[in-house]
Amino acid sequence: MDQSRPLPEDIYGVERWSRGLITVTPEGEIALCDPAHPEAAPIPLPGILHDLDERGIAAPLLLRVSSFLEAEIKHLNQSFADAIARMNYKAPYRGVFPIKVNQQAQVIDRIVEFGKPYQYGLEAGSKPELVIALAHRLSKEALIVCNGVKDAEFVRLAILSRRLGFNTVIVLESPKEAETVIEVSRELGEDPLLGVRVKLTQKIGGKWQESSGDRSAFGMNSDQLLRVVDRLRDEGLLHCLKLQHSHLGSQVPDVIDVRRAVAEACRYFVALTAEGAPLSHLDLGGGLGVDYTGEKKASENSINYTVEEYCHNIVETVTYAMDEAGLEHPVLVTESGRALVATSSMLIFEAMESTVYDAPDTPEPEEEDHHLVSDLAAVAGYLGPQRVQECWNDAIYYRDELRALFRRGVVDLRQMARGERIYLSLMSRIKGIVAAQGDESDLSEDLHKIADVYHCNFSLFQSLPDVWAIDQLHPIVPLQMHDQAPDRRAVLSDITCDSDGKIDRFILGDGIAPSLPVHSLPEDKPYYFGVFFVGAYQETLGDLHNLFGDTNVVTIDLRPDGGFDLLHEQEGDTIAEVMAAVEFDPNDCVAAFRKMVDEATSAGTVKTSERKLLMDAYRDSINGYTYYERHSG
Repeated sequence: MDQSRPLPEDIYGVERWSRGLITVTPEGEIALCDPAHPEAAPIPLPGILHDLDERGIAAPLLLRVSSFLEAEIKHLNQSFADAIARMNYKAPYRGVFPIKVNQQAQVIDRIVEFGKPYQYGLEAGSKPELVIALAHRLSKEALIVCNGVKDAEFVRLAILSRRLGFNTVIVLESPKEAETVIEVSRELGEDPLLGVRVKLTQKIGGKWQESSGDRSAFGMNSDQLLRVVDRLRDEGLLHCLKLQHSHLGSQVPDVIDVRRAVAEACRYFVALTAEGAPLSHLDLGGGLGVDYTGEKKASENSINYTVEEYCHNIVETVTYAMDEAGLEHPVLVTESGRALVATSSMLIFEAMESTVYDAPDTPEPEEEDHHLVSDLAAVAGYLGPQRVQECWNDAIYYRDELRALFRRGVVDLRQMARGERIYLSLMSRIKGIVAAQGDESDLSEDLHKIADVYHCNFSLFQSLPDVWAIDQLHPIVPLQMHDQAPDRRAVLSDITCDSDGKIDRFILGDGIAPSLPVHSLPEDKPYYFGVFFVGAYQETLGDLHNLFGDTNVVTIDLRPDGGFDLLHEQEGDTIAEVMAAVEFDPNDCVAAFRKMVDEATSAGTVKTSERKLLMDAYRDSINGYTYYERHSG
């Protein structure tokens, strides 16, 4: 091992962003740490993958760690409880999970299970999400907060659900929606449990800043609020208004923005109470962020606060505002989704092959070669640390001139190939010189442009849509060989036929880089990557680009003895399933293919003995996994 180069733990910054959930073992493997039993030995991910592979569960797969989800729910609720005790706050915290953040049944079921000791509830932003929420036995005091646009059917179900003991709050988004609720309430002869969504003027920073402020999509301004309050009073329903909701923003990077938004929300709460609204719950929406990069600063993919600080800031701000106004402390509600589930899931896939942009050997120019081939080869004679920039410039110039001559037919394909090989060998030597110089070299950034491409068995658009759509960063790390210094740098390409299907921004220990330190692919064993903190939104937003469907999904629970329990397995989509999703009937496709095979058999272009071979191949494919299968056949 090259001791002159830093080990990967320093390179990838695992200890910085992992929050104690992920570590590197002395054997060089990425491992999972049990947050409930920190004394337990970490469980290496390659070992988990080997075990799953023996059970017939292959990568690519989404691995959910139930232990991580339970720990996050406990952490959030305990942090609010501690802040409430510290500030002598006189009301409890009653959080809700926004179903839209991860709508998968295994996730929602476990959030409900782990949240019961804390009276934790659910947030529904649509009719389907309300149907999901009402299929769960929530704790007695848990809330179901209904946000979003609501028609009469939505409102009717929400009001009727209260007969079963659900605390279903209809949050009014507009004066028009208030009329719908009033009409349905009259029809049923039953009072609703109501909230109002206030559109705060305070804007937050970060990637989702447009979801905050007075130009945000949902909620009412002061004039609309008063119209709704007056309308409820006129209808004798003002006593039903118990909750005020404001959305602070998503992934709020700066805790000062949290304080300011909460302070403004409190001002509305005091004012609405003065108008006669018997408010008892203050819902401060989402916003609690995840420090994806570990930088601990107010940036798009990081935050400058801890969960404890977030909770304390909210409780302290509300305490002072209510005490000053002489009001009872309201029940605190937040709709933290990303922070609750992001850390509990990771995407794991294998690098299948690589395209490298250097070469270890240098071919000799031949006598009939164009002089540019010889000129390119001659660069090796003066390549050294003092002239590395000059050699870089010369190598690129000669190579580009050769390519231009090839396009015009002046040099043939074999000369072109020798020139390209000579160029790649020069790049190999230049990379070595620059690596030895470290960050001092002016060529460091240029070399990122010729990083290798590692072709990996996953779909960016299906499994990591936010990486493609909004430049979201997730920690990405090789799962093995951390006891060896990486010898290459690469970008990661997926297996879709799309040039956008690549990852070229990575979280490293010293910042964000356009390529990832990796190892040369071993010939005798798989080389896996893990993409961490993907539990929020990625499963819900994924699409069917190139008809790559859902990957295999596995939910595990970590055991104190260093093992794990397999709680649930969901096989990835078959080709037949994704075809059905885009309006193809798999049976019709089989029938159409069979007809063509039979016609070819009748015409004699396909032998009778080959008919079964063709039909079996088609059926095997249509019933198979949409991703590359290493053990296929």
